[in-house]
Amino acid sequence: MIDLSKLKVQLEDLFRQHCGSIPEEIYPLPESGSGRHYFRLQRGKTSLIAVWNEQTAENQAFVYLSERLSQIGFPVPKVVIISQDQKCYLQEDLGNTSLFLLVQQSLSQGAFHPSLLDFYMDAVSDLIHFQLEGSKNIDFSKTYSAKPFDQKAILADLQYFYYYFVKLHPQLHYNEFKLQHDMEVFASFLAQEPAHFLMYRDFQSRNIMIHEGKNYYIDFQGSRAGPLSYDLASLLFQVKAQIPKSYREILATHYINMLKSHEPALADSFEQHYPGFILLRLSQVLGAYGLRGLIQKKPHFLESIPYALQTMSEQLNAFKSDLNINELWSVWQQLDSLKESYHIPQKQAFRPLKIEISSFSYKKGGIPHDPNGNGGGFVFDCRFLPNPGREAQYKMLTGRDKPVKDFLTQKIEVLQFLDQSEQLLAKVIDNYISRGFSDLMVSFGCTGGQHRSVFCAEEIYDRLRTKYPDLIVSCKHHAQVFDNE
Repeated sequence: MIDLSKLKVQLEDLFRQHCGSIPEEIYPLPESGSGRHYFRLQRGKTSLIAVWNEQTAENQAFVYLSERLSQIGFPVPKVVIISQDQKCYLQEDLGNTSLFLLVQQSLSQGAFHPSLLDFYMDAVSDLIHFQLEGSKNIDFSKTYSAKPFDQKAILADLQYFYYYFVKLHPQLHYNEFKLQHDMEVFASFLAQEPAHFLMYRDFQSRNIMIHEGKNYYIDFQGSRAGPLSYDLASLLFQVKAQIPKSYREILATHYINMLKSHEPALADSFEQHYPGFILLRLSQVLGAYGLRGLIQKKPHFLESIPYALQTMSEQLNAFKSDLNINELWSVWQQLDSLKESYHIPQKQAFRPLKIEISSFSYKKGGIPHDPNGNGGGFVFDCRFLPNPGREAQYKMLTGRDKPVKDFLTQKIEVLQFLDQSEQLLAKVIDNYISRGFSDLMVSFGCTGGQHRSVFCAEEIYDRLRTKYPDLIVSCKHHAQVFDNE
């Protein structure tokens, strides 16, 4: 369990060591499926991402790989400092726009937009460079898993699928002993592909950030020695990306042509095993969705299950082999019957969350009406905060004026109130974004709607606008009239 107060001090100290002063803002970023925790630290125009992870060996691998990959020209975030206990490090901030976000926005408009193909073509080109050049320049003993992705590792992925997905669905029928035998046979077949290349392990659009119009790559700490096919299958068959079949074929052909130009002797083995690695990857992600979704009840993973089932069904016909794996094949085919239990949600037009922040007076009009019919959202009562309106020099000013802002920012209870309000709102906003909500209303009230509520509304407005640059954030003051409103 993280001690957030101690972690805050540690993050401030790391930022100070690198930048010369502590950050003005620290706020958590949405959780991933791992045990890592991410924070954005900002001061002025300087912004860094902090990563906290109790697995120090994983952190050391990330720092090592970041340095080595940068040296071969593979675009990754630069690690600028790591803590003495190796549990926390700061890295370059690449912003909020992932390739997956662009894909989801495009799909919500009705289709996978052709412009996305350029990003994927670049990703395929970068992947070849990562795999071939990386294998020449990486000391695999320094990766998090020093063992290669060999037959045992492939079998472990299949076992993961079996225990966390197949066994959770009693409507699937199979002979357990025959199934275990078939998984061993399938793992042995896939292990025939050479496994001495640098393997990303989770090469998919969520881990590709679009920064200044270019692809950058994150979450590569699981990289290890392995085969070529797995990473391409991970990218092109990421189930919620829904890359059209024609585009997948273009991208796979691009990969094979590049492979032939660099290592022609590897092409035949790659083409022979690639369809099998697609089935392996789809099985592995179903295992992950079973663990994270069905057992741990995480919504994102539950929502992904129907997409994985649909993609698996489509890919079974593409796998041509003389392997005698009838029991495993039967289980894969039976997955089709689960579609009745897992439905792909209807597409909705993409509309970024609109956050309306306002200040108001409890004496002059009260809590603002919510025109969206959602009941008014969050209402924060600022009347307990120190009141500058009681001081003669502030009576004719508002919460926008520097003397009032200086007065309030010197009060610890004001800063604590703002930090706690922001943390609460950030959790809600992340949840609303994931659920496709369109509006959130946030109101700050004080006695006259002149000082404290205006100041707090403006401050939270600035913080959220910085934190969520892709959202629509507005600010209105009901008890005041300003020229720019």
